[in-house]
Amino acid sequence: MKLNDDIEKILTERFGKDSIIALATANENIPYVRNVDAYYESGAFYVITYALSDKMKQIAQNPEVAISGEWFTARGQGVNMGYFGKAENSRIAEKLKDVFSEWIDNGHNNFDDENTVILCIKLTKGRLFSQGEAYDVEF
Repeated sequence: MKLNDDIEKILTERFGKDSIIALATANENIPYVRNVDAYYESGAFYVITYALSDKMKQIAQNPEVAISGEWFTARGQGVNMGYFGKAENSRIAEKLKDVFSEWIDNGHNNFDDENTVILCIKLTKGRLFSQGEAYDVEF
């Protein structure tokens, strides 16, 4: 089934806020999974991360990723949107500042460092469980 308003509403209710999801990448056919703080909007998850991290190096080599969250699994493409502070990222960066306001300025992020980037996980297919039903979704 194609993503529709009902499914989008469920995904936004669950993940359109500060959410922890598992992100899987691969390096030489070896899977790596880690939890990341993410925000969902319109068929994609957004993560603030470091360009030189293992996950970003792995995505640069193989952009195929998978995620898992509250009764939802999906696969998609990891896209490095580049520096958090660049003009093209201002709309989503402002949204992330708001969504992650409880921790964004805790000293963990250096927004003067151009290696502080936004990872966009563009979903392609997923499976959502809600109210005892399973929905296979194409984005």
